[in-house]
Amino acid sequence: MAGRPREFDRDEALAKARDAFWSHGYEGTSINDLVAALGLASSRIYAAFGTKEELFREAVSLYRDGEGGGAIKALQAGATVVEGIEQMLRVAVVTYTQPGRPRGCMVVTAAANCSADNASVMNWLADHRRARTRAIFDRLQKGAEQGELPPLADVAALADYFSTLMSGFSTQARDGVSRSKLLAVIPMAKRVLRDQQQ
Repeated sequence: MAGRPREFDRDEALAKARDAFWSHGYEGTSINDLVAALGLASSRIYAAFGTKEELFREAVSLYRDGEGGGAIKALQAGATVVEGIEQMLRVAVVTYTQPGRPRGCMVVTAAANCSADNASVMNWLADHRRARTRAIFDRLQKGAEQGELPPLADVAALADYFSTLMSGFSTQARDGVSRSKLLAVIPMAKRVLRDQQQ
């Protein structure tokens, strides 16, 4: 005899959990908050997703596979390193300031500070942020190898600069800074790269 079908859409529930964590952070989102957001009893949440941490990790993966991964995809799709960096920053700003959506980057804001009990979550997200910096480094390094940047360009420092800028955009967006103000920073960031080319 076939088992009873689930009475909820798991993907829809996961998206609701993502938005709850994105809005309020890992520690700021309680099981009761998840019950309210998903419309499910805590026992059903545990049965479907495991622990709160397991649900959070899955929610972050959903974010990174979707809108949260758009900036790095734009970076890698750029025909030149300047175009890639510009598009990465632009997509990040648009993602962080979407009307009706949580503001900022989930990977930056969801566990910036955690108690010692949740250090594993904080460290896991830090690994994600380091991976983003590596992706930026790799694209800049490719640009240097193709002659778009001079041989002596400090690619590691540039990667740290643009990664820091992305985190700053997230924080500023979270603080309510407008999309137009954040987009106005991008030409300045492009000049940093163009200065390298002179």
